[in-house]
Amino acid sequence: MVNVTINDIKLQVPEGTTILQAAKMVNINIPTLCHLDLHDIKMVNRTASCRVCLVEIEGRRNLAPACATECFEGMVIKTNTKRAIRARRTMVELLLSDHPTDCLVCEKNGNCDLQKIAADLGIRKIRFEGEKSTYTKDSSSGALYRNPDKCIMCRRCETMCNEVQTCGIYSAVDRGFETVVAPAFNLPMIDTQCTFCGQCVSVCPTAALTEVSYVAKVWEALHDPDKFVIAQTAPAIRVALGEEFGLEPGTIVTGKMVAALRRLGFRKVFDTDFAADVTIVEEAKEFIERLNGKGRLPILTSCCPSWVKFIEHQFPELLDIPSTCKSPHMMFGAIAKTYFAEKFNIPPEKIVVVSVMPCIAKKYEIQRKEFEENGIKNVDYVITTREFAKMIREAGIDFTKLPDEDFDDPLGESTGASVIFGVTGGVIEAALRTAYEWITGETLEKVEFHGVRGLEDGLKEATVKIKDMELKIGVAHGLGNARRLLEDIRDGKRFYHAIEIMACPGGCIDGGGQPYHHGNLDIVRARLNAIYEEDRNKPIRKSHENPAVIAMYKEYMGEIGGEKAHKLLHTHYTPRERI
Repeated sequence: MVNVTINDIKLQVPEGTTILQAAKMVNINIPTLCHLDLHDIKMVNRTASCRVCLVEIEGRRNLAPACATECFEGMVIKTNTKRAIRARRTMVELLLSDHPTDCLVCEKNGNCDLQKIAADLGIRKIRFEGEKSTYTKDSSSGALYRNPDKCIMCRRCETMCNEVQTCGIYSAVDRGFETVVAPAFNLPMIDTQCTFCGQCVSVCPTAALTEVSYVAKVWEALHDPDKFVIAQTAPAIRVALGEEFGLEPGTIVTGKMVAALRRLGFRKVFDTDFAADVTIVEEAKEFIERLNGKGRLPILTSCCPSWVKFIEHQFPELLDIPSTCKSPHMMFGAIAKTYFAEKFNIPPEKIVVVSVMPCIAKKYEIQRKEFEENGIKNVDYVITTREFAKMIREAGIDFTKLPDEDFDDPLGESTGASVIFGVTGGVIEAALRTAYEWITGETLEKVEFHGVRGLEDGLKEATVKIKDMELKIGVAHGLGNARRLLEDIRDGKRFYHAIEIMACPGGCIDGGGQPYHHGNLDIVRARLNAIYEEDRNKPIRKSHENPAVIAMYKEYMGEIGGEKAHKLLHTHYTPRERI
């Protein structure tokens, strides 16, 4: 421990503690733009590039960046001197001098860290004028929008992409005034090995990185009397959407979410959880077949389009281990435009499926050619949780006053197993609930598999005993952890019967399209706890017991894993170039 004094407050801190961390211990706010410390996912961005956190240290001539300067015995720090505040203001003014001033129409208006700090510092004019950096905008992926004009070189995206997700897309390109964070050779994002997980969007303090928006097209479809527009909502939406309207993180707003979609004009409001239950029965059947020698182990659950693109680029030699099942929202689209269309006599070409997702990779996924049937896309548009909230506000709906309403039938009924798809470990746990009963022929009384749960470990292992078999299970969240897992499987260092990968740390609850948490991971934990609460409150907690799923197979789909199911609900993967 070392003794330090901050603004005349004496305290002891562990050796190695930065001034910024020490100041937080005594509730002293030091603004920063580049710093981000996410302990749970082992990310610390300490580049000290923005210089907004400059402070005075007694006996030191120069001001020091609080985020990258460690405390030493006897250190005396002043954070609020005239010199420190003036330097802080100057740094922000310099950043603003090379930044667009279109705040009113900016995607991040109200959520921009640069905007907030400028307001807190009382900056009302830009003193420094001159040439501004201009770069090519990029929306080539249809998922992620890059506007380098708004990049402040904080390098958060670079740290997230390179150190946490290990995708290696971003780095500083060029020198001097021309320097910008970009892909190698300034390639369009669609031509890189980016997985479009959106974690770079989550940590970007400005609007240099945002999602490609389809909100205008969704409004256009809703106002077209010739279109039958239906919505489906992912499990993670219901535990995060409330944050956009001032509710506590983890508040479950399922009923209000359904009511809001109806008031926006959607003809039917369904639950992606229904399709998650379908995914489980198909995957469980495939898993049992592989256990019986028909296919390679381990089976890799396949609900996340980000890790699909990751494995296509990084591990093409392992493309025979993922389940061939489509992701739940793509399954839903296929079901909506076949089973639902026939059941209610609606021409498939008139149905518009809008997915409300916690993820921007889904925007990329719907453009893949394998998700079309006779030229009709399984899913037409994807909007994120944030975009959904904007539509609600745009329509003047008072979200918190809405009544709780139920999903429509028949694609709105779901089980607790499908809800937990929203968290790391949830998909494999849901699959185990069904696989256990199908293998043993016995009722699984205790449905919770705690060994595959939790945010703390990025890579978890569990052994599940089913009859005389001991199934080895692996769970990874965050693509860096996925890389470790897949490398060990490829190199023969680990053996599993089944594995689950989610690209985003924590799973879909921390997806790239969720409300910004600005580094507060307690918000993510609250969402996780809410998902498990929703599961516990469901009357049915096993996917194969969903009566609406049973009815669909009986009326239309036929055998689970059969010819028709395989045609509509399964897919294939494509080896991709690694740059």
